[in-house]
Amino acid sequence: MTAPVFVVDHFDAGGGGRYVLDGPEGRHAVSVKRLRPGEDVVLTDGAGRWADCVVLDTEGKDRLIVQLDSVSEEPPEQPRLTVVQALPKGDRGELAVETMTEVGVDAIVPWAAARCITQWKGDRGAKALGKWRATAREAGKQSRRVRFPEVAETATTKQVAALLASADFAAVLHESGDAPLATAELPSPGEIVLVVGPEGGVAPEELALFEEAGAGAYRLGRSVLRTSTAGTAAAAVLLARTGRWS
Repeated sequence: MTAPVFVVDHFDAGGGGRYVLDGPEGRHAVSVKRLRPGEDVVLTDGAGRWADCVVLDTEGKDRLIVQLDSVSEEPPEQPRLTVVQALPKGDRGELAVETMTEVGVDAIVPWAAARCITQWKGDRGAKALGKWRATAREAGKQSRRVRFPEVAETATTKQVAALLASADFAAVLHESGDAPLATAELPSPGEIVLVVGPEGGVAPEELALFEEAGAGAYRLGRSVLRTSTAGTAAAAVLLARTGRWS
């Protein structure tokens, strides 16, 4: 099994490379994972910097002492994949973020589409966004990533159109699409932006605006996927075809 991943704010080790992992991460390592001397762990800031470490000892219930010798930097993946995710109902948004993080999506943009039943406003919206970001962090750790996906602020339809216009390849998952996503010509390197609509579908005026911005309408297959799973399935198709899974 690969080494468990823990998130740190800094990599400042003491004399001899002795590093103390404490706080919630230290408690999880000591009291939940029950790590012991000699086991391997990975420390990361979630933004690409990471270090392979070996457990030296534990102190109490929330302090893991490890040997940290050097810090490495993982470069951003190419092409970069951003998924614009329409807001689903209930906790399905967190499910979408979790699974998209696991497959390797680089950025997730919550989208307040016209047909979204869920609307993020005020404190409720801030709380929901916080949950998405926390989910991305935890899923990043679980999937052994050292560069977690960025979860942006909620975007309007016009902001999504601007994002599509700047992409090297822009696509909207839509039943009207004649071209299968599995055969689309993709850039390498570059920016790929994929739009996943709400359960009610992308509204005609939204689709028209996105097409004007340069996004094509594509289909995944014959079956109809829920908005909480469509992004993950489409991301898997794209990442496999770009060579990032090879």
